[in-house]
Amino acid sequence: MKLKHLIPLVIFLVIAGFLAYGLSLDPRKVPSPLIGKPAPQFELPSLLEPGKTVSTQDYRGQVWLLNVWATWCVSCRQEHGLLVDVSRNLDIPLVGLDYKDEAEPAKQWLQRLGNPYQVVAFDADGMVGIDWGVYGTPETYLIDKQGIIRFKQIGPITPQILRDTILPMVQHLEESA
Repeated sequence: MKLKHLIPLVIFLVIAGFLAYGLSLDPRKVPSPLIGKPAPQFELPSLLEPGKTVSTQDYRGQVWLLNVWATWCVSCRQEHGLLVDVSRNLDIPLVGLDYKDEAEPAKQWLQRLGNPYQVVAFDADGMVGIDWGVYGTPETYLIDKQGIIRFKQIGPITPQILRDTILPMVQHLEESA
């Protein structure tokens, strides 16, 4: 009879354990199923050059970074100054993907804060972001010369992540065939 009363308590403790474990995980370290797989292809209008397009094919044979951002994203503003510095010192293309945004405010934002990007693809409806598995902004992807995604940063890039993770990976990928 007492065993019958313990079953709900055991079930509750198991559920509470799973909840506690889930709450202890860092959402920035969600593994991406795209790591090690070909980058999803896209061809989008250029935000800053009307009539031109931006395509993943433009970067085939190069190591490059794709940074997903938006004007409505507070964390993107935090990260932006670092990206401006990176663009001055990094010899690989930094491509912007303006995600679920409006063109005019995005252009003004880049003009006011500086434009770290070689080009900016405009993903107004967010469909390309969905293909890339974007959880939110900012997100940054490192793509190798063969078009394979090698790294994904969820949330803003920090100087530490840049120094300890991204730059060593870029160097390794540049040196490899």
